[in-house]
Amino acid sequence: MPNTILIVDDEKHTREGLEIALQDKYDVYLASGAEEAFNLLESEDFDIILTDLRMVGSSGMSVIDRAIQMPRQPICIMMTAYGDVDVAVEAMKRGAFDFLPKPLNLEKLELLIRRALESKSLVKENKVLHQRLDKKYSFDGILGESPALEEVLEKVRLVAPSKASVLLQGETGTGKELIAQAIHQNSDRPRGPFVPVHCAALPANLLESELFGHEKGAFTGAAEKRVGRFEAADKGTLFLDEIGEIDSSTQVKLLRFLETKTIERLGSMKPIEVDARLVCATNRDLGEMISKGEFRDDLYYRLNVVSIQLPALRDRTEDISLLTQHFLRQFANENGFDAPIATDSAMAVLRSYHWPGNVRELRNFCENMVVLKRGKEITEYDLDPRFSDPLDLKPTEVSQGSALSVEENEKRLLRNALVRSGGNRTKAAELMGISRRTLHRKLLRWPELDVRGE
Repeated sequence: MPNTILIVDDEKHTREGLEIALQDKYDVYLASGAEEAFNLLESEDFDIILTDLRMVGSSGMSVIDRAIQMPRQPICIMMTAYGDVDVAVEAMKRGAFDFLPKPLNLEKLELLIRRALESKSLVKENKVLHQRLDKKYSFDGILGESPALEEVLEKVRLVAPSKASVLLQGETGTGKELIAQAIHQNSDRPRGPFVPVHCAALPANLLESELFGHEKGAFTGAAEKRVGRFEAADKGTLFLDEIGEIDSSTQVKLLRFLETKTIERLGSMKPIEVDARLVCATNRDLGEMISKGEFRDDLYYRLNVVSIQLPALRDRTEDISLLTQHFLRQFANENGFDAPIATDSAMAVLRSYHWPGNVRELRNFCENMVVLKRGKEITEYDLDPRFSDPLDLKPTEVSQGSALSVEENEKRLLRNALVRSGGNRTKAAELMGISRRTLHRKLLRWPELDVRGE
């Protein structure tokens, strides 16, 4: 569908000349004055408005004023025969994209229209992107219905609008960065930058420079001045993941920032004011590190103004089904596959598993299933033995898995024995404590369990 242009000019030959010049590329509408333009604005959506400044009746300025109030906000270009710079500046202050002097240069006009449309497209894309980010990192984008997760989100709702430092604690893979992003998006600075730093990934000699920046010549190899992550996070949020890994020197500088809201680049004595909200995360016991002299207690109390403990996935088993379905659909869409569906028996096994890698492990499992599974269903027999190996099950997991029928439990044990024996039926029978004949009889009943397909 071609872009639409409204040409507003009280000179007939100008209107018709522009129509002839532009109609091959655009859907062109004409108005002989401001009042006619107002009527068209009420009934049609326009991408570009090309209006003369001086006309009989209301001026082109009134057209601009009306246009910028429209829902689609068309881009306005002013035409003037007077070449008055002050008038052009006023037009752009009122919302015009640019102006052109009369008589018009058609080549320049078409170039200006293309620029205007590109600008409009970028604005639209940026708006859509922000909407996606807002959705992704809002509470609606964090999946789960468990009481444990709801407790976390309630704390996020309360702390996000404040300026308080936040310490996120929890096992690896529990979604600490996602919660940090949700805090940022629901704060009073959602359009500011969100700058993550994974402290454990950087050696101590690089971390300090990465955080605070450095001046040229501050150390060997510092060939030019560099702005650090703190300055990059100005008017936004700085997220320090694995805060327990930072060395004592960096701890001192971090404490100074929390006390003064200033930093100093390496090689400089000049303090720089930084307006950055600090959110930190760790999977370590900072209290224990303090007792060992590995972490400053004064820094800990500064960071721990608000503490949020993220639950492990095994403590929010109510969410496993919802998360599994979400990840299966996500990876299926990314790869152009049909999303498989986990059966009830498979979900029972997944819920009984202790998930040491938490949501990250579940996500990786779902991607693996989408890529490697060829079928509409994921059954318990498609699962890796680690999910249901009776030798590795904890007491709590055995009790959870006991909700399965006797037959389903027997099938699981048989499948595990065959996998552990590499398909050797004699060894599998020994593992189960049954005769080879009994095992053979069971496989005649459930041939889908045989890893060799005998």
